Amino acid sequence: MGIADRKLREKEQRRTAILDAAECLFFSRSYEDVPMEDIAREVELNKATIYLYFKNKEALYATIVLRGVELLKKKFIECMEKDVPGIVKVVLMGQAYYRFSLEYPDYLRMIHFYGSERFSRENPCTADIGKGYGTCRLILRDAVKEGIEDGTIRAGLDPFLTSMYLMVAFMNILSMEDKWKQVIEAEGFSFEQYTREFLRFILPALSPGEGPLTTGTWDIPSSGPLLTGQEIPGPRKKTKRTR
Repeated sequence: MGIADRKLREKEQRRTAILDAAECLFFSRSYEDVPMEDIAREVELNKATIYLYFKNKEALYATIVLRGVELLKKKFIECMEKDVPGIVKVVLMGQAYYRFSLEYPDYLRMIHFYGSERFSRENPCTADIGKGYGTCRLILRDAVKEGIEDGTIRAGLDPFLTSMYLMVAFMNILSMEDKWKQVIEAEGFSFEQYTREFLRFILPALSPGEGPLTTGTWDIPSSGPLLTGQEIPGPRKKTKRTR
């Protein structure tokens, strides 16, 4: 390995170390409570060196958010690649989003916080974050399209609008403030029960109305509150034309 290659590798390793250190701090504190001095101290570099790699704290935060978005996108791609009807892919994506919230709660919190108005649109990572999160929504749209084509989703629905409704619903349910969770619990329901009932509520609006099939028909994993005991609408029956 030449000198230039070694320096490039060392630079990338230092950048990763800065990100890893900042990630640990942002996971344990709010954005406002993580000064650049603490990040520099954590990674054992001076603050001036941090700024050689990241323009400011916002750029550093955004880069970590992008890590989370890429993980979520990977989960959606895995759902889309399964050999199942479109409606099942939609259900799996809902479950994948829920599972992401359990496996990576800090990434989810950072993703949703970054969507607030306090961050600059001029940040180079903002476009990448929007593109990555937008890709998740496009994958969901394609699943809806498949469901319409295979007859498991009602033909009159617009794939774009439907994917927007679902994506916004997923996001808002999983970023619910604690005060609303307390309201749910005060009525005798757990948050897990609340999320489990979501698809039971939304699926009739997607269904072509030709009768339900159980999720087991397509071997969907039963784990995860979004699928427990859930029925999925069956494919549309073909009718014979009469002359």
